[in-house]
Amino acid sequence: MQGTLNEIDIRSILQLIELGQRTGELFVQPYPKTTYLSMGRFWNSAEHQRTLSLKKELSAHFWFIFFVNGQIAYAADQNNSHNLLRLRDYLRRYKVETQLKDLSISAIETTNTPEYACIWSLLEKNILTPAQSRHIIESMIQETLFDLFNLPQGGFIFEMSSSIAPQLTTLEIGTQITQIMKQVQKWKEFHPYIQHPEQYVVITAQENLKKAVPDKIYQNLCRWAKVKSSLRQLSRYLNQDIVVIARALYPYAQRGWLQLASPTVKKTALPQDNKETQDSSSVPHIVCIDDDLAIRENVDYILKENGYKSTAIGDPIQALSEIFLISPNLILCDIAMPKLDGYELCAMLRQSSAFRQIPIIMLTGQETFINRVRARMVGATDYLTKPFGASELLLLLEKYTGTDNPLRTQLTSLSDKSQDA
Repeated sequence: MQGTLNEIDIRSILQLIELGQRTGELFVQPYPKTTYLSMGRFWNSAEHQRTLSLKKELSAHFWFIFFVNGQIAYAADQNNSHNLLRLRDYLRRYKVETQLKDLSISAIETTNTPEYACIWSLLEKNILTPAQSRHIIESMIQETLFDLFNLPQGGFIFEMSSSIAPQLTTLEIGTQITQIMKQVQKWKEFHPYIQHPEQYVVITAQENLKKAVPDKIYQNLCRWAKVKSSLRQLSRYLNQDIVVIARALYPYAQRGWLQLASPTVKKTALPQDNKETQDSSSVPHIVCIDDDLAIRENVDYILKENGYKSTAIGDPIQALSEIFLISPNLILCDIAMPKLDGYELCAMLRQSSAFRQIPIIMLTGQETFINRVRARMVGATDYLTKPFGASELLLLLEKYTGTDNPLRTQLTSLSDKSQDA
């Protein structure tokens, strides 16, 4: 099941999954208004050029929900699932957030998201009780649904798959739809003063606010404003519905005593944007992760013959540790691999600050709609369909490393020097 949110809304999608008692994953991704009317064409996999042009406009952000027999078992967005900041917020209410840094995640991380794996590990170590674990999962599901119910447009894919394991809890879809719809309706009453859960408090009239609220609340507001804690974070810290948080702040926002500001995202230049600042003598280091020996040897040969540094790795688990030591300029990653597939590996790398801007090219034996969308959803830069030739590979490398073919550059440099001599 796949489509766009102008064809079917989130509530209807959830009801269909509940009615069919489906087990699997729902992926939902927003897209900007400029592409909204053209998405019917985009989802047609035959239009490759249209796909390439729209691909740059689509957001890499996405949500996913795990279902078990028509009930919700876990939900998150791409960032929350891997960077563990959301889980750390929830753990603060139980005063165990410091336990995360010493946590050794078990092997279930290869089949589930790191956040879910951490919760299970904390439960195994008796750091969290079963009731606390269930409450955290339920809160995560509800805040994810809240975001999705506020999403005006986007695309979705539902894939049948095995159930998430180990299973900690499940929530009935019908009950959640009723509850979240009420939340969304109340939330809209706070517009335009409060618009988004990621907004944070900025105090604009300290004296007025100090006189109007109890001293403890004022001190907390000052502290939260200083560290720019978002409304969503306050909801997690205080174990309160985000609508309750917003309602408490709304009268003071109306009077202008405080404002709700949105976080600014600093644009980080991509490698190709920094050609002039790159060291022209540096040779891009490319890592190829593929369990197929023939592919690895072929890629390694092409790269080295054309002046690139090359490292080929056959085991995706081994690759996770090695590439942090290598610090490559670009990663080629197969999708279908044992132990850890390319989607999971790419998603894990994207949550590390060291690899957020490193180009990751997915290698796939089947050029399908789902492969492309899933690759984009986990943060892949581009994809290359097997079998591919040297020219196709080299063009992508030049495009995403921001440098010309190293061998050609070296030959040109030698030619220039000989002429000068």
